Parts: sequence; structure tokens; C-alpha cells
Amino acid sequence: MDEPRGRGRPRKNPAAPARWTPPEGWSRLVAWISPEEKKALKHVAVEADVSVADLVRSLASGLAEGVISHEELLGHIRRGNQVMEKIPTLFERDERFQVVDRPRAECAWVFDGAGVGTEKLDGTNVRLTVRSGLLVRVEKRRNPTKAQKQQGIVDGWYVDTDETSADDKWILAAAGNTDVSQWPDGEHPCEALGPRIQGNPLALPDHLCVPFDFQAPTVLDVPRSYQGLREFLTTLDSKFSPGHLAEGIVFHHPDGRRAKIKRKDFPRGAAAAGRARSAQNAAITDACQAILRT
Repeated sequence: MDEPRGRGRPRKNPAAPARWTPPEGWSRLVAWISPEEKKALKHVAVEADVSVADLVRSLASGLAEGVISHEELLGHIRRGNQVMEKIPTLFERDERFQVVDRPRAECAWVFDGAGVGTEKLDGTNVRLTVRSGLLVRVEKRRNPTKAQKQQGIVDGWYVDTDETSADDKWILAAAGNTDVSQWPDGEHPCEALGPRIQGNPLALPDHLCVPFDFQAPTVLDVPRSYQGLREFLTTLDSKFSPGHLAEGIVFHHPDGRRAKIKRKDFPRGAAAAGRARSAQNAAITDACQAILRT
């Protein structure tokens, strides 16, 4: 049986806390972690009978000596970053996949008046990566197949474009025509637009990409009800391409949440009725003006 260790040499000043001097060249690392990550670190440290600090140093040492690779550590995070955010539609849908006057619970903040509306652009979703004002990567949207949906995969993700692929030709043209010299570094989800993309409903003369995070046109005084939005979207002119109808509205909450609604989400009969009412109102206005002129 081992004998208990002695108390050791007393400190010169017992009232002062003990100090540890790191070796020359060492530095202190500070990082924010979630409660779950902190709990996991403590659990592993207890199992290994070491301190959390020793555990972190062992991890760094393992990376430095090649015992563990960065892909083993970061692979799942990078895969997670490839998944696109699925923006919910404001209202529930019926069996014909058209919206009904029943707000979705996760979009309640919109009907409470929070957030601002921006124009939803009708193109194809891409992601541009920018470094020091230069475009370094172009990705496109990939949706799950029918078989993947049956397996529970519902969210889309981004994949790299291929310069040799005819399918990616116009996406790459849009990216190449976009001036990113003043964009901040980072990955920017965008809408690729232009003559050869999605039928070019905005009748644009050239291809380009519009980032969602800082260039989407803001729309003021957007209604926050089913009826109000249905009528509003039947005549909403595109701010990006005046003279053409906007596809819809995306609401942005300050905390990052988003919600969307498109003109075609509403029943077609209702949209036609809205356009008819607008035409009727315009005719009444013209008639009144004619009377006043006489």
C-alpha cells in the first residue's frame, strides 16, 4: 500500500494563491462552447481521469502529431454547414398544396408584427463564397430525391458547380457577371437570375446573382393577414425589375428567422379575383377622373 504523500514545501506567502508559470512560447486559448459541449468535455475528462485543460491540450497535441485528422473532427460540422435553411411558408397548405387561412405556429412572429419584408426573387438558389473581394466558390442547390424523402431527408443542400457541365453554364454566367468586390468575406446565399434561368420572369437582359443577406429589395407596409397578403401580391410590382410582378415576400426577423409567401401559393381563383378587383377599382378611378374633367 502506497504511503500518503507529504504536504510538500510551504509557500513563501501562504495567503497568496498558487501560481503556475507556463513554459516559454505557450499561449492561452479561450473559446465559447455550448452547455452540451461543456458537459461532454467534463464527462470525457472524468472518464480519462484528467482535467478538462489536459484533455484540450491532448486534443491539440494529437492534431499536431497527426494522431487525429482535422477531417475526423470537423467533417460533421462541415456537412452540417452544407445543409440549406428551409424557410417555412407563412400558412398551412391544403390537399392541393395551396395555402389556407391558418398561420403556421413557427411563423407567429410575422403576424405579431415583427421583422421586415423583402422581395422574393424568382430564380434559382445558389451560394457564392467570397474572400478579399474575390469569388472563390460557386455552389448550387440540390434537393433530395423522392427516395431520399421517403428515408426522411427533407432539407436541401449545396453542391459545387462544374465548369464543364452544361447544366451549370448559366449559374456560372450569373456568378461571373456579379460584382463581389465590395462583399464581405463569407458564404452568401443568392438568387441567380437572368435570360436563361427559370424562364426569366423579370425579363432581365443579363445574368447575375443577388445576395439574400444584404441586397434583397425591402418592401414597406406589407400586410400581415391572409386576405391582405393575397390581395397585396396580386399587384405587387418588382422593385428589382419595375413593370413585372414580384414573386412573393420573405420576412426577416432580427434574430435570423425567416418566413416566406409566394403569389402562386394562394388559390388561383382568389388571385384572379384579386386582379379583377384591382382592374375594377382602376376603371372606377378613371371614370371619376373623367367626370371631374368634364
